[in-house]
Amino acid sequence: MQSSDRITSNAGRLRAWRKSSYSGGSQGECLEVADGYADIPVRDSKNPHGPTLVFPAYEWACFIDGVKGGQLA
Repeated sequence: MQSSDRITSNAGRLRAWRKSSYSGGSQGECLEVADGYADIPVRDSKNPHGPTLVFPAYEWACFIDGVKGGQLA
């Protein structure tokens, strides 16, 4: 995966997926993040073999900080 890639067509080829700690309940609105990559792959848990968005680590960290700070509620 290159840092210029923003979308991969098949999330199933990546490894080390974990469900977001903010996901839960039965609403089916869950994100999964793959660990161990320089850039951060994110996918919809309902479609594990579908497309994946890929974020530079700094941008993902800013997003997480915004969520935790209540700025993106």
